[in-house]
Amino acid sequence: MITNVFGYAGFIAVAAIAGLVAQEMRGGDATLAGIPPAAATIGTAVAATPLALRSRRRGRRRGVLVGYLFGIVGAILGFLAAQGGLFWPFVAASFVFGVGNASNLQNRYAAADLADEKSRAREISMVVWVGTLGGVLGPMMARWANRVGMDAGIAEWVTPLLLGALGFTIAAVLINFLLRPDPLEFAGGVDPDAPRAKPVSGILESFRVIWPVTHARLALGAMAVSQMAMVAVMVMTPLHMDDHGHGEMSLFVISLHVFGMFGLAPFIGRFADKYGRIRSLMVGAVILGSGTVAAVIAGYVPQLVFIGLFLLGVGWNFAFIAGSALLTESLPEAERVGAQGLSDVLMSVLAALAAIFSGMVKSGVGYHWLANFATMSAVLILVSAYYVYRLDVAPVRAAT
Repeated sequence: MITNVFGYAGFIAVAAIAGLVAQEMRGGDATLAGIPPAAATIGTAVAATPLALRSRRRGRRRGVLVGYLFGIVGAILGFLAAQGGLFWPFVAASFVFGVGNASNLQNRYAAADLADEKSRAREISMVVWVGTLGGVLGPMMARWANRVGMDAGIAEWVTPLLLGALGFTIAAVLINFLLRPDPLEFAGGVDPDAPRAKPVSGILESFRVIWPVTHARLALGAMAVSQMAMVAVMVMTPLHMDDHGHGEMSLFVISLHVFGMFGLAPFIGRFADKYGRIRSLMVGAVILGSGTVAAVIAGYVPQLVFIGLFLLGVGWNFAFIAGSALLTESLPEAERVGAQGLSDVLMSVLAALAAIFSGMVKSGVGYHWLANFATMSAVLILVSAYYVYRLDVAPVRAAT
């Protein structure tokens, strides 16, 4: 939990300004502004399975630690590239930086390693929840760091990249010295003879494990689609507000959005334990859709962008927590770690595609079409979850 505070503070501080940095480096053109955030997301995706398999062989602590070390290097290289005005090296550094977020994501499964079925969603939610502290403070600190850096002669929005390096450094130290005993090892889930990372074959094998299991398939899809919808809107919101002269105000919007993503996690975890994972996915889809609709209307009522981004975060949180719990408990112990890594891969790949095309969509047809796309994604999750819910209740009704 303590590690996630600093890990998310570092990551969100950079995520909040990456698009603005890219736009400045491209002379104010937003068309390619989504590429650095997308590169970071792809870095998360590429690292997810190797880090999961390393955890399988050597324990959670060592798997997570490697990701944070990559994140530190990426943040430092990103700072140097951005200060030098080198766009494509900045993109490459963003990719390396994104590996650190793979460790942030996998921390939640450390909580699931020792949890029982009745409290698993709550345990996951507590680790997710503390990300609120880092996620809300990150953008606020980025605003302060930007001003300090500009006074020192550093280019606008570049200094917050150093916050990313600092956050990941503290997270790496904490995870290395405080995560003892290792939860996966304590649970008997470590296998020193497990295979090393084979990206393509490993992903295909995990898909073969998940696909026949309806609940696991739903969990995977809900987490990935909600991530894609959320990122598409979130990445372009600062640029959308900057177009209207509210660039610095966008950091407050992102802070509120991040609070929606993490702040209510304990309540959402309890809800998922009490009312079930699939009902929680349906509720989350409705909230996610409400947020995207508000984001569309925000073009006419600007204050609604705060409400829309907050609801967007809450809806994502429902899918993230309920989906993580549902995926974990739908599969046997030996298959869980690989499937968990795959979930982060798919979430990251779809989010990267959303980030890449979000700038093009915004420049081509407008910000509101990103929100419309996210609304359709929320409807897809709702319909899929309701279908599985009907499959579950049908045998019960037949028996009565």
